Amino acid sequence: MANEVAARNVPVVPKGQRRHTIKRLVRYLLASPWRVIVMILAGITAVAMIVIGPKVMGQATNVLFEGILGAMLVRMGAKPGTPKEAVVAYLQSKGQDKIAQMISTMNVQVGKGIDWSAFARVLIFLAAIYVISITVRVVQNFLMTRLVSDAVYTMRRQIEDKLDRLPLQYFDRTPRGEVMSRTTNDIDNISGTLQQILGELLFSVFSFIGAIIMMLAISPMLTLIALIIIPLMALGAGIILKKTQPQFTRQWIQTGQVNSHVEEMFSGHTVVRAFGHQAVAKEEFEAKNKELYESSFKATFFSSLVNPLSTFFGNLSFVLVAIVGGVRVLSGTMTLGDLQAFTQYTRQSSQPIGQLASMGTMLQSSLASCQRVFEFLDEPEEEPDPSDPEVLGELTGGRVEGHVRFDHVRFSYKPEEPLIEDLSIEAKPGQTIAIVGPTGAGKTTLVNLLMRFYEIQGGQITIDGVDTSKVTRHDLRSHFGMVLQDTWLFDGTVRDNLLYGLDEGETISDEKMIEGARATHVDEFIRRLPHGYDTVLNEDSSELSQGERQLMTICRAFLSDPDILILDEATSSVDTRTELLVQQAMNTLRKGRTSFVIAHRLSTIRDADLILVVNHGSVIEQGTHDQLLTAGGAYASLYNSQFTKGAEED
Repeated sequence: MANEVAARNVPVVPKGQRRHTIKRLVRYLLASPWRVIVMILAGITAVAMIVIGPKVMGQATNVLFEGILGAMLVRMGAKPGTPKEAVVAYLQSKGQDKIAQMISTMNVQVGKGIDWSAFARVLIFLAAIYVISITVRVVQNFLMTRLVSDAVYTMRRQIEDKLDRLPLQYFDRTPRGEVMSRTTNDIDNISGTLQQILGELLFSVFSFIGAIIMMLAISPMLTLIALIIIPLMALGAGIILKKTQPQFTRQWIQTGQVNSHVEEMFSGHTVVRAFGHQAVAKEEFEAKNKELYESSFKATFFSSLVNPLSTFFGNLSFVLVAIVGGVRVLSGTMTLGDLQAFTQYTRQSSQPIGQLASMGTMLQSSLASCQRVFEFLDEPEEEPDPSDPEVLGELTGGRVEGHVRFDHVRFSYKPEEPLIEDLSIEAKPGQTIAIVGPTGAGKTTLVNLLMRFYEIQGGQITIDGVDTSKVTRHDLRSHFGMVLQDTWLFDGTVRDNLLYGLDEGETISDEKMIEGARATHVDEFIRRLPHGYDTVLNEDSSELSQGERQLMTICRAFLSDPDILILDEATSSVDTRTELLVQQAMNTLRKGRTSFVIAHRLSTIRDADLILVVNHGSVIEQGTHDQLLTAGGAYASLYNSQFTKGAEED
């Protein structure tokens, strides 16, 4: 029920906002003005050739009809070579005024028959016109494809850049499937629809204008009759477009919701099956899929009404023109060739209107996707780096000593819910600082603030006396090595994953890599893989156990040789025996480095130089392991509860 209500309440893009979206989209397409100019000129040339075609074809019809009439007059008793004026006078004397009037407007030569050489010249000229038209149309389509491809390429590049500038809080509050839908499905929809409509849009507009000009040149009265249907067609198309726009908006929003659900269920399929929630997941998917089906059906159905509507009014216009034009041909006020040309121009003028209306529905879909992409590109970004940044380790050859201070730091995720109000801690160079506390106490928040994933609202954080807000994020983070509780390995070889922590352009020898792998106890199981260090891992790394993946991330941090180390539950996914081996490797890694260790297993931090007990964003206790146990406070309670529980289980 909640999903149904949400679907009905999907916001419709205001008209003013649609205009802004169109202007913004046009700026992408106008990135290369010369291509636009050449494309427009090619379109005008192609339309000019096509518009001239029916008129030239009408001349060919006149040549045939005049030849046929000349032969018929001989059979009616006229002598070959008789002047046309004499034939007209004779027919008028017989009371055949309409036929006489028709012959008077044509170049009829009694007894000559069809002038095949003149007919051939007209056909050759007509063929040349259409060859030129096809050629310039190919040029137009090529340039149009480049324009759209360049625009979409720019959008994708801006999206990639935007991902690097978005604050972490955006990804915390936005489902991954929704982000992926905007950056893939919506971009593909923009590309597909623009490829279809952009070239045809220009061609249809030019065709309509050219056809109207030629129609006016042939017969203003018939032109007025043909144009009567245009307001009716435009009214019908406008009603359809008004119906389709909200449906296309809903369609792409609900596409994002479906993608988000599928991505969530795929990444958590083990948990879903373990708890027997397949039926619930399927039910949720069916609800979301049904909403997407309904909006897609309505959008497609309403947009499909445009072609039948335009065809109906186009045929109505054709019939009216044929009737009135036929009367005028019989009355001698219009040639048969001109009528033939005019009926073709009628088609050329009515078809673009139908095409424009049909493209309007496709444009609604594209604008809905554009709106979602532009909303993503307009998301608030991280605070910009300082224009004249300081450099960490500038006086020590690029290395930092690791003297970290939090001075009266204040931070909250939501202004109305304070988290850290006045935090002051200090980590001296080479110290290991352990951070412990209950879930939700703010342990990981300290790390996020240190790495500037979030910006503090008060106080300052310094490294070696340098305010971290006065250095670039890249400079700051290049001095850190991180091992998180959630392991992340990407599609690529084991070697690529291990060396991922190196700076761009930095390399190390295979000997040093293997030495690091042995120190972190990953070399043994890597060599058991089919191709060793060159084994290609998929995103899920199904070839490795959870503990082995965790060890690889530890090795990655080891090989990056950081100045400051952050371990966020780094040993949570390994067994007890492996934990001891990893702990030895971590002890080696921590030597000479300032390290921050977030841990729930208090046994892993006994040798820490300083233990901070955090709760509700504040440090409630600090000291060494022995000092805190002797104090008998919160840390002692946590420590004793873990070992009491372990003893009971044994």
